[in-house]
Amino acid sequence: MIRNRLTFKNLLEHFSEQFLNYDNKFLRTFIDMLKMPEVVIGSYIDGTRKRYVNVISYFAISITLAGLQLYILNKFFPEVMDLSSISVEGSEEMNNKNLAFVSEYQSMIMMLYVPLYALISKVVFLNYKKYNYTEHLVIFMYILSQMTIFGLFLTFIGVILGWNMGVLGMVSILIQIIYSAYCLKRLFALSVPKILLKTLLFLVVLFILFVIFSIIMAVIMFKTGAMEEMIEAQKAQKAVSYSISSAMNWTS
Repeated sequence: MIRNRLTFKNLLEHFSEQFLNYDNKFLRTFIDMLKMPEVVIGSYIDGTRKRYVNVISYFAISITLAGLQLYILNKFFPEVMDLSSISVEGSEEMNNKNLAFVSEYQSMIMMLYVPLYALISKVVFLNYKKYNYTEHLVIFMYILSQMTIFGLFLTFIGVILGWNMGVLGMVSILIQIIYSAYCLKRLFALSVPKILLKTLLFLVVLFILFVIFSIIMAVIMFKTGAMEEMIEAQKAQKAVSYSISSAMNWTS
C-alpha cells in the first residue's frame, strides 16, 4: 500500500535535498571547485574521497546536464543553435552542420578532450614531478566537468542576452582558459608570471596539434574526394544565393 503518493511538490523537495542544500556533496564540490580547486582535486588524488563527489560521478553528471541543456536549446531556443548571423556568406549551412555534429557527439568529444589536455599538461609541466599522467587525467576531468556545469549558467545568461552558440562558444573558451590556468596555478602553487608562461606554452602545443590534425584531415579528405565535393557544394550554394539575390534586385 502506497502511504505517500509521488507529487510534483515532494519531487521538488527531494531534488532540493539531494542537490541544493549546502551539506550535499554535489553543491559542496561545485562551490569548492570555484573557491579552492586544489583541495577538491588534491584530496581525491591523495585518497580522501568522502567529502566531495568523485571525479567519475562528477564527469557523468556534467555530461548528463550538458545533454539536457542541448535538448532544451534545440527544443525551445532553436535560434541559439543557428550560426548564420556570424558565418561568412556561403558557409552558413556548413557551420550549422558542424555545430549539429559537435552537439550530437558532445559526450564523446568531451571524453576525448580529457586525455588530450592531460597529455599536453603533462608535457608542459614536465619539470614538475608532482603528478603523473593518470593524475593529470583526474585534474582535467574535474576542470572540464566544472566548466560544463558552469556553462549551464552561462548559457542561461546568453539566451537572455540573445547570443547564439557561436558567441557562447567563444566566451566559454576564454573562461575555460582562465579557469584552467587558475586551477593549475593553485595545484602547482605557481606565481602569476609562471602560470601565464605555462598557459601560453599549453596553448602553443594545443595549436600545433590542431594544425597537425587539420593537415591530416585535409589530406584524408583530398584523397577520398570529400574535399572536391565540399568545394563544389560551396560553389553551388554561392551560385544559388547569387541567383536569388539577383532575382530580388531585379524584381525590386
